[in-house]
Amino acid sequence: QVQFVESGGGLVQPGGSLRLSCAASGGVVSIYNMAWYRQAPGKQRELVAQITSVGHINYADSVKGRFTISRDNAKNTVYLQMNSLKPEDTAVYLCCRIMFGVPGSWGQGTQVTVSS
Repeated sequence: QVQFVESGGGLVQPGGSLRLSCAASGGVVSIYNMAWYRQAPGKQRELVAQITSVGHINYADSVKGRFTISRDNAKNTVYLQMNSLKPEDTAVYLCCRIMFGVPGSWGQGTQVTVSS
């Protein structure tokens, strides 16, 4: 059973940057369609970015041009580089695998707080 562990969250000022990591065990990220979601308090979980097994990438409109998803097959890890962070990016960020269009195998999440 594949498991994902997220890390890299924290408190950052508006305009700052963070890089989130999603390390996999029990599975190989290179063959999965992977995604980052986020969930803010009182809001629904939303898709932030996804990368398919063949490298196709798409982003939510709210993060285009600021966030970059990538994958390091040697480290079996997926990353989310977040630049020009805004207070509205504050959320718990979670990675997952997408199978047949359905997200699953969720990690525990990592908190990102953007505040001055």
